Amino acid sequence: MSNSAQKRAIENYRSRLTKRGIVRFELQALKTDRDLIRTLARKLAEEGPEAGDLRRTVQRAVSGEPPKSGGILSALRRSPLVGADLDLTRPREEGRKADL
Repeated sequence: MSNSAQKRAIENYRSRLTKRGIVRFELQALKTDRDLIRTLARKLAEEGPEAGDLRRTVQRAVSGEPPKSGGILSALRRSPLVGADLDLTRPREEGRKADL
């Protein structure tokens, strides 16, 4: 493969990434964090709710702001059981007689 063919292939690949909204940049970090940062970048580049959740979590962690209240309530509202009309009542029984 000639050098110009490799350059063209790289340019085409980077052009496709740019169309998806992905950009290249350089950062400095510890060598031990290389795999962590690459995995994080890969997950953030994906589309979907998991990437959004991860993005919000990382933003909260690095912003230094205290966590907002109401997290449990909002989690319960996002539950798949919302609107399932579950009957969670249980029968009341007197119990048994014990010979003391």
